[in-house]
Amino acid sequence: MNNMERDAPAFPSATMTTLRQPDDCKPNDRCLCFGLFADVHHADLDVRNNRYHRQALERMRRAVADFELAKVDFAVELGDLIDEAPTAEAELALLHEANAVFSHLPAQRHYVLGNHCVWSLTKQDFLEAIGRHASYYSFEQAGWRFLVLDACFRSDGQPYGLKNHDWRDSRIPDAELEWLAYQLGVSRLPTIVFVHQRLDVSSQFGVGNAPEVRRLLESSGCVVAVFQGHEHTGGYCCIAGIHYVTLVSVVEEPDPLGGAHAVVHLTPQAIKIQGYGRQSSLEFPLAANPAARNRSPESGTRTLEEDP
Repeated sequence: MNNMERDAPAFPSATMTTLRQPDDCKPNDRCLCFGLFADVHHADLDVRNNRYHRQALERMRRAVADFELAKVDFAVELGDLIDEAPTAEAELALLHEANAVFSHLPAQRHYVLGNHCVWSLTKQDFLEAIGRHASYYSFEQAGWRFLVLDACFRSDGQPYGLKNHDWRDSRIPDAELEWLAYQLGVSRLPTIVFVHQRLDVSSQFGVGNAPEVRRLLESSGCVVAVFQGHEHTGGYCCIAGIHYVTLVSVVEEPDPLGGAHAVVHLTPQAIKIQGYGRQSSLEFPLAANPAARNRSPESGTRTLEEDP
């Protein structure tokens, strides 16, 4: 991966066993559970660069089935749900096919924009197709706060779309940074961030102004983890007490019945990531985090959206 991952713990072997209720969830605890997958790249394309595009929907169906078995509270796709097609209309058709599979999940669904999501399409095209109106937003559930970020902007601040971008040129613009600072300041709930491009590296897979974004996350004192995609081999590192988990890609799993997804359990004591197939499992404690330690469980879900 990269030299920042030297602190990564040894991953236990991934299994296909679904965790229903972690052992440290007491009867009065609210243990939140959500599903994750990244980089499906659904497309009618031949195998190339170890990407099995035509098998991606079957692997996605496997993820959705495992999420249903785990009774997840919600699920997040971490970007690049589709890949390229000859026309924008054809890419919209791919998006509708992929979203039909994801929509089979009865739980709440969340979408992170990836660079391939807005190649021939505009962000408005993508969002309208999935029934959303904001590419970055926050929501709260069971005493936790979640922030969905959009790093699909060029370094000059222009949004990706209509083949106007280089995938290596990614940035979170000033307006979104201001929104992020505000969101981190209005709540002391333990917080998890979802984004497509990586915030923990300075390589071509990283967000160009990642250090600035990390400073906001670190100074808030409430962010405990960031889940991301984009770099298909996956990865993990911990920076200033925040855990950065990069999921492996769905598209590079050659077995259509295989898996490359995760179910995440949030307990008062730890974050437990149960990996399936190529996705490794991981666990890290929350005892050292004041926001997580002092949180008071809340019921219900609240979504706070703001258009970029």
